[in-house]
Amino acid sequence: MAAHTLTSSSLSSISSSSELRKFNSYATFLQSFKSSNLLSSFIGNQLTIRQPNPNFVVLKRQSTNMTVSFSLPTSKREGVSAEKLPKWSARAIKSFAMGELEARKLKYPNTGTEALLMGILVEGTSQAAKILRANGITLFKVRDEIVDLLGKSDMYYFSPEHPPLTEPAQKALDWAIDQKLKSGEDGEVTVSYLLLGIWEQKESAAHQIMVALGFNDVKVKELWKSMDKDIVCSHK
Repeated sequence: MAAHTLTSSSLSSISSSSELRKFNSYATFLQSFKSSNLLSSFIGNQLTIRQPNPNFVVLKRQSTNMTVSFSLPTSKREGVSAEKLPKWSARAIKSFAMGELEARKLKYPNTGTEALLMGILVEGTSQAAKILRANGITLFKVRDEIVDLLGKSDMYYFSPEHPPLTEPAQKALDWAIDQKLKSGEDGEVTVSYLLLGIWEQKESAAHQIMVALGFNDVKVKELWKSMDKDIVCSHK
């Protein structure tokens, strides 16, 4: 419906009471129409404000979650099939995924032991993470140590979606699997195994950072003793 412009001459042309009543009714209708609809000043078309589609938000979240791996990259072992390899706990998988993300935040080309260490702290609920924090090793301290040790990346560099593992980081994962196999125990490979695997890489950046922040063999023994608690937590 096109909008009408009312002038003084058009008002004076309304002479009869019947026409006046018609005019008042039309004005009332026009006013209520404007208050209940958004009209374009150009063509009078109704403007529709669309509400966010909740289904879109759900789908977006699902696609994000699906990018998280259900396992961690480990090397093949002679005489041990992939089906017989122990599985990683949900916390270990999340720690690994958070480590990749931290590497990307720092714009590093690889996921090193230092990134895995940050991932453990970001996940934060494992016994390993609790022991680290109890000994004053926090995410912010580790990140500062990493920047001091490895430097900052080029601000225009963009890390790949899944930065490949460095050799020490891969060895840390393999060590964790090997130790679980040697134990002969059932159950998953927990974050404690992952952290111990990182510690065992003596020349790695994460080992140097942990030593600089006060971690030592006494703390390692404490971590070994916490293994049973970590196994219980991984099944919650």
